[in-house]
Amino acid sequence: MVSVSMTVNGREVDGDVEDRTLLVDFLRTNLVLTGTHVGCDTSQCGACVVHVDGKAVKACTMLAAQATGSSVTTIEGLSGNGELHPVQRAFHENHGLQCGFCTPGMIMAATDMIARHGTALDEATVRAELEGNICRCTGYHNIVKSILAAAAEMGDAQQAAE
Repeated sequence: MVSVSMTVNGREVDGDVEDRTLLVDFLRTNLVLTGTHVGCDTSQCGACVVHVDGKAVKACTMLAAQATGSSVTTIEGLSGNGELHPVQRAFHENHGLQCGFCTPGMIMAATDMIARHGTALDEATVRAELEGNICRCTGYHNIVKSILAAAAEMGDAQQAAE
């Protein structure tokens, strides 16, 4: 057993887990944050994407012990004050989801993408960076549309704040 401690969605958490416990399992089982999905256990699908210290990470490829001391944000930690995050809202408004299984990972990957590229984000970049996230329902058109809409909205909000 190993002791882990980290900040998850702004809250300090800790626990004892087996050495081989994956971050995704710690989040889902120990913390009951079930928005992060387990789709493949091989890092192929991207349903488990979370942010670790501000960067998108597939939580099925990281041990919980490796996240000790880190700040982790899950899909549950994106919204605030009862309001959806702009990316969550864009997915809803642009029909960027169907069954919803891949949606948390897509949204977490998208927020990372927008943070890195801002309003310079274009369709080709979105499609290339979504290569590690699989959706079997939508055909990606509305997912890409949602991400670009969110990037534009977030860019507009940032310019208004300046």
